[in-house]
Amino acid sequence: MRAAICEELGSVVVTDAEAPAAGPGQVLIAVEAAGVNYVDALFVQGRYQIKPPLPFVPGSEVAGTLPSGERVLAMCGLGGFATHVAVPAASAVPIPDELDFPRAATFTQSYCTALFALRDRANLQPGETVLVLGAGGGVGLAAVQIAKAMGARVLAAASTPSKREAARNAGADETVSSTEDVKSAARARSDGGVDLVYDPVGGALADPALRALRERGRYVVIGFASGDIPSLPLNQVLLRNRTVVGVDWGAWSMGNPLDQRALLEELLAMVAKGDLSPVPPRTAPLASAAEVLDDLLNRRVVGKVALLP
Repeated sequence: MRAAICEELGSVVVTDAEAPAAGPGQVLIAVEAAGVNYVDALFVQGRYQIKPPLPFVPGSEVAGTLPSGERVLAMCGLGGFATHVAVPAASAVPIPDELDFPRAATFTQSYCTALFALRDRANLQPGETVLVLGAGGGVGLAAVQIAKAMGARVLAAASTPSKREAARNAGADETVSSTEDVKSAARARSDGGVDLVYDPVGGALADPALRALRERGRYVVIGFASGDIPSLPLNQVLLRNRTVVGVDWGAWSMGNPLDQRALLEELLAMVAKGDLSPVPPRTAPLASAAEVLDDLLNRRVVGKVALLP
């Protein structure tokens, strides 16, 4: 098979490799598309809390076919940037006809994170206003769509016109430039303050976004795509009875596999009914894995990217 292999931290090389065999309780997937996520780039850079021994094949999210011909998607942790990957049979979930392989391969992490965060952790209610940071990326676009499906009003903050346009196309009611005064812009567009901030970015945007919250607003911490973990001014949390909510969907999903399966099946049912229409990702050949990971780390990607083995 062909695979993108991390032989030394900081780089991947696409080369021939021995194909995996399905062990007990596993199935072999012929990969048609592999989603590229920020966590994959962190693995390659050696910056993730889990550090697999070298060499390894990155790639945590795939879609493809079983030997029976059934179309499935799966979370595999590692090994996805290849033509074949073996996964536990319970991890292989049938894909509805409404999803092609690239969209299926870029669905699970972003959309499960969004629904888990907005509904189960932050208790988003219909009619509330959500400020989504990093709204032009894959995680942000999923949050825009999930928030709209839950009946919220969405302000989408992104750094470039193309990313803001992508957020509008995904359903955002208004957009905000994240290179300007996010606090003032969000307050002006939300009658004095937003109910909830969805933050996968961190860094310098955290402080103004926190201050954009109204009384009893919730600040939802998703991740730190900027590379900087912010220090929040806790007086701003105390003074207006705000709440900071941490979200680690990955750890929750591994610890609660039955609940995670139900969450994913609920989302796929929403796709099948037309309540969600995932944004098609940019596609690239497996040979471009190193370039795509670099683009992702440097925030040059609008939406998501799928590698096509």
